[in-house]
Amino acid sequence: MTPGRARGRKRAGRNLRAAIGVGLGLGAAVVASLFVYKHAFVGVIVVAVVVGLWELTSRLAEHKQIRAPLVPLAIGGAAMVVAGYVRGAEGAWVAAALTALAVLVWRMTEDPRDYLRDVTAGVFAAFYVPFLATFVAMMLAADDGPWRVFTFLLLTVVSDTGAYAVGWRFGRHKLAPRISPGKTREGLLGAVSFAMAAGALCMHFLIDGGTWWQGLLLGLAVAISATLGDLGESMIKRDLGIKDMGALLPGHGGIMDRLDSLLPTAPVVWLLMVVFVGAG
Repeated sequence: MTPGRARGRKRAGRNLRAAIGVGLGLGAAVVASLFVYKHAFVGVIVVAVVVGLWELTSRLAEHKQIRAPLVPLAIGGAAMVVAGYVRGAEGAWVAAALTALAVLVWRMTEDPRDYLRDVTAGVFAAFYVPFLATFVAMMLAADDGPWRVFTFLLLTVVSDTGAYAVGWRFGRHKLAPRISPGKTREGLLGAVSFAMAAGALCMHFLIDGGTWWQGLLLGLAVAISATLGDLGESMIKRDLGIKDMGALLPGHGGIMDRLDSLLPTAPVVWLLMVVFVGAG
């Protein structure tokens, strides 16, 4: 048995039926909120952000005894998303700054020991989860916002699928063995190929004013950012000594285990969309 196939079977051992069922359910909820009443999708982003922050701060407390204050992070994170949707980048930056200030002040009410460590982790959490997620809300605010968000989500999923499929079948050379032993260079090429093809189709058919060559560049950028995001969260989990950030989604792990490639990809897609077709 080749290493690539062994790795694929091991990963598939999670609970394939549950993973597919949960994935389809989440996909249906996303599509419904996007295209039936797009303002509802802001609520979807807020829920994902708050749950993701809860998972991250809980794991930090359990495994590193780091007390990043969840209450100001959750309130500030929700405010960031809403501000980004209503007021754009300026609103998001103001909300982010106020959230960081709230984290510093909230932690002052507790024991001063490890204050710097805890607030540093809190500010990191505020940037890593809600601030990056705010770019999804900013995409949504455009006139063709639902299609921009749909393209962003689809390309990220296609990139992950391409990496898994090609890596499972042809993977031989490790990409980053000390961080994520399952990732291969062949899998990265699969992610790039799949995402570029999907990007060309999406930009040509779904995005007003978009062209196929812009989609190729968009797909390439998504494949790289999604892979780096996945590796980044793998690095965090290795430092914490855990396999998953949570167990909320059967077959998938936690919310953060689904957001790992989406979060760093959001600002990349938002920026390229603005450059290619304008803010909308």
